[in-house]
Amino acid sequence: MREHRRLSTTIACLAAAALLGAIAGCGGAPQVDDNPGSYVQVWALQDPNNEPIIQRGILHFNTDSGTGARLTTYANDSYKQKLQATMGTPAAPDVFFNWGGGNLAQYVRTGKVRDLSDALKARPDVAKAFLPSVLAVGKIDNGQYGLPMNGIQPVILFYNRKVFADAGAEPPRTYDDLLALVDLFKSRGVTPIALAGSQGWTELMWLEYLLDRVGGASRFADIAAGKAGAWKHPDVKRALTMCQDLAKAGAFGPNFATVDYDKTGASRMLATGKAAMHLMGSWEYANQGIDNPAFIARKELGWVAFPAVTGGKGDARSVVGNPSNYFSVRADSTVGDSAVRFVVETLASDTYIEDLIGSGQVPAVKGVEDKLVGKNADFARFTYQLAVKAPTFTQSWDQALSPAAGSTLNTSLQKLFLGDLSPDEFTTAMEAAK
Repeated sequence: MREHRRLSTTIACLAAAALLGAIAGCGGAPQVDDNPGSYVQVWALQDPNNEPIIQRGILHFNTDSGTGARLTTYANDSYKQKLQATMGTPAAPDVFFNWGGGNLAQYVRTGKVRDLSDALKARPDVAKAFLPSVLAVGKIDNGQYGLPMNGIQPVILFYNRKVFADAGAEPPRTYDDLLALVDLFKSRGVTPIALAGSQGWTELMWLEYLLDRVGGASRFADIAAGKAGAWKHPDVKRALTMCQDLAKAGAFGPNFATVDYDKTGASRMLATGKAAMHLMGSWEYANQGIDNPAFIARKELGWVAFPAVTGGKGDARSVVGNPSNYFSVRADSTVGDSAVRFVVETLASDTYIEDLIGSGQVPAVKGVEDKLVGKNADFARFTYQLAVKAPTFTQSWDQALSPAAGSTLNTSLQKLFLGDLSPDEFTTAMEAAK
């Protein structure tokens, strides 16, 4: 799932305007020296939800620090290219946005990222502030190389409350329940599960959760670590077979391969009652609020955790998705100590956390549940509790793996769901992917 969250333009812009107004209203902000190497260069993605929050964090840092900071933002694709080209050179940023996991590991293992472990030992309150399962995704080879810089986005099973009520059904607690619901909704002429199968990352969510429930989080941890034969484990084959069996059983309807997420196809199916369920990241709630506001207003959108698999070795409390995005520090930065101070002192600060909440995000920190208020509080608190209780929060595989392997993964998944690739052929292709 690479940057698949469609931001609420209205909400984000209002939040941005409010925060930027607050920034503009802070008189006497210190000037930052224009000479490269004299200030902390912070790079991040263009994002109307996050930019004003980062800018305000920089404002506070510049007020208190002898070394100022500046933010430069880039579009998603150009950012990845520019970061790849500059890392290891003097043109690289001092603090850089990343996705954690495999995306961060490629720079850590070539010595380009500074370990924050010592800085966190000096500030144990900061390390303890973050949810352990989310903080862990910024940990590479026993060192802490990234800290969470925005909200959590677990994958959630959404459902249409009215469709369920009309069928006299309850949301599934186990995978057997889900299979029974597939038969029930098919008999009523309703697509059991909306799936935007024209994009492989939507199908990946099913494989991620099923393997997690069948074999536990360690199965994918072995894959991400590059252990020989990890893709060939029987638990992986079982999860792949379960995905393919769902598609063959008509769980996603006959035309799922033509449904698109970015064009709101799957979301619209759920909102209009043409589908009963939809497995998607937590951003689906905000998207439904934009595209189908009456669906939210009628309180017909429901949500539950992904069901347990009877006899599976995984913990049913575990979640998958986007734990967070991360800020890391360049190893050879000439202002490295200031860059570390910016990251460590800013991201767990009360002001930064409050700004995340104000923008509609759910921070990856402990003890904020009572601050999640307003008309969306029920969903925000559900999302937060899902992450708090999770023993593991597995990062989306196409982010945790290398870009090339992630591409092969999503392409192979589309073939698997269509029945054009067997589970054995799938694992062979992934074993070969680098």
